[in-house]
Amino acid sequence: MAIRILVVDDATFIRDMVKKHLREKIPGVEVYEAVDGSRALAAIKSQTMDLILSDWEMPNMSGEELLRAVRSSDQGAATPFVMISSRGDRNHVIKAVESGVSDYLTKPFTPEELLRKVFKQLKAVGKAPTHARGQASTQGIAFASVDVLTGTRASQPAANPLTNPASSASLLTGGAAKPKPAARAANIKGKAQLRFSNNAKPCACVIRELSLQSLGGLMQRSDNLPTVFDQAVVDIEMGDGGDLARVNGYVHSIQAGENRAETNVVKIVIRFVDNDAEKFEVLSQYIAQM
Repeated sequence: MAIRILVVDDATFIRDMVKKHLREKIPGVEVYEAVDGSRALAAIKSQTMDLILSDWEMPNMSGEELLRAVRSSDQGAATPFVMISSRGDRNHVIKAVESGVSDYLTKPFTPEELLRKVFKQLKAVGKAPTHARGQASTQGIAFASVDVLTGTRASQPAANPLTNPASSASLLTGGAAKPKPAARAANIKGKAQLRFSNNAKPCACVIRELSLQSLGGLMQRSDNLPTVFDQAVVDIEMGDGGDLARVNGYVHSIQAGENRAETNVVKIVIRFVDNDAEKFEVLSQYIAQM
């Protein structure tokens, strides 16, 4: 039987983001949504839910009122209920726990934090997915990503005949070793232009991961790389040729994209610092289309 999760939030972009991450990581999940507590109650009466993810501050019926209503019913007394709130003060959390909340998630949150809470609660009620989809790794797509950035095929390192059996055989027989197929670029989710405080020239970036909190991607190695905590400005290229509203951030991490010193690929993560609701709305719509 499919896992059913109800997402309750009056902000469209938050619901879209949560739904996207759940569907990406939980095969076959059925995600329901509601804009406030009263509509969430209507959804719960018509369908049994395995987990409820609810905002705390909502119009018409708050998350706390929804939780009390759910806990007072026989059907929802034991249903995992994760509160999502921008308030992280101790008294607020204690009040939520006293109301019967199962767990607490503070905004803004990362996809990893969200999924960790979800899997924990599903496991507690014996509903943990048996085949959760894992994160795609950077290894194996680095060359494909450079191709997207430059429009050319990146050079592959020469095979070592002492460690590569296929190469050794080609030396013995005089034939050429069969080349490996090019790495797939299916994991590439879009392109962006990054500008850093130490370099006025924009840097092309292949997007690998994108959320309302951060961008993770691959860029070409250069002589003027940014460092951790450097300011960054991100312009995401839209499919129609326009640009997304500019998002401000900082370099959260930067490292080699491959396990070799001569790599031309750099893996970078930009954490966003904007709190502009309009930018988040546009960003969520872009992410939903990826």
